[in-house]
Amino acid sequence: MAFFSDFKKFLLKGDIVNLATAVIVGGAFGKIVTSFTNDILMPPIGLLLGGKDFTNLSIMLKQAVIENGETVTEAVTINYGSFIQTILDFVIIGFCIFALLRAYEKTKKKEEAAPAAPKGPTQEELLMEIRDELKKQNS
Repeated sequence: MAFFSDFKKFLLKGDIVNLATAVIVGGAFGKIVTSFTNDILMPPIGLLLGGKDFTNLSIMLKQAVIENGETVTEAVTINYGSFIQTILDFVIIGFCIFALLRAYEKTKKKEEAAPAAPKGPTQEELLMEIRDELKKQNS
């Protein structure tokens, strides 16, 4: 029973819950960026390339072998269009994370730059004042 109790405490720690939330939100964000790249960014680029679907751009290394209407050996291609699209996804996600972290750091700097409340006397300073007052009274 102690094992399951410890496991439950581990799962409910704030760090683990935050990490799980970040992974879920990051996955959803990745889907948004992929959709942005596939559905909004790449069609105009494909249009500029002569109306081709950018993801289908490839270099044929070996033709498919077809016998009696059946594919015996698949074609071998280098799919550079899909690769470039994946790189664009990565750059967009990297830019968004950079922008969020930069904004976060600016808020942290503002918090640090805020004037701190004035400090009172230290314990040693108070004790010295009491000692001095006692000396004055005894003199």
